[in-house]
Amino acid sequence: MPVFDHLGVSVADLRRGIDQFDAVLTALGFEKGGEHDDSAAWWKEGETEFIVFAAREPESGPHEHGRVGWQHLAFAVDSRDEVDRLHAVATDAGWSVVREPKLYPRFNERYYASFLEDDNGIRIEFMHNPPRDAE
Repeated sequence: MPVFDHLGVSVADLRRGIDQFDAVLTALGFEKGGEHDDSAAWWKEGETEFIVFAAREPESGPHEHGRVGWQHLAFAVDSRDEVDRLHAVATDAGWSVVREPKLYPRFNERYYASFLEDDNGIRIEFMHNPPRDAE
């Protein structure tokens, strides 16, 4: 059982937020469990439920990376090819590229990742970091 039961994010434009997250979460094997007037949720057996909410104050502006609040959510995947695939899925769904897929030797010599942001400044990462003995 995951320690985190669910994770929720608020977006200014709910329809756009649902579309952007649906592309990514579906590509990761999640199923949309329901859509309501103010939210949508995705689930996958053994994983944390993910919920997108309509912001109560959408006019407050997008989140700014590095400020107090959301930093980023990293999705661990099985290969560099999967990082590349998911990066393409996200960009096709309208996510903005922060960093293209590449190695990050500052973390370790095996760490391969890409970083993207949605229209709300919500940042995600697709990463592959195999154990040292896996190579």
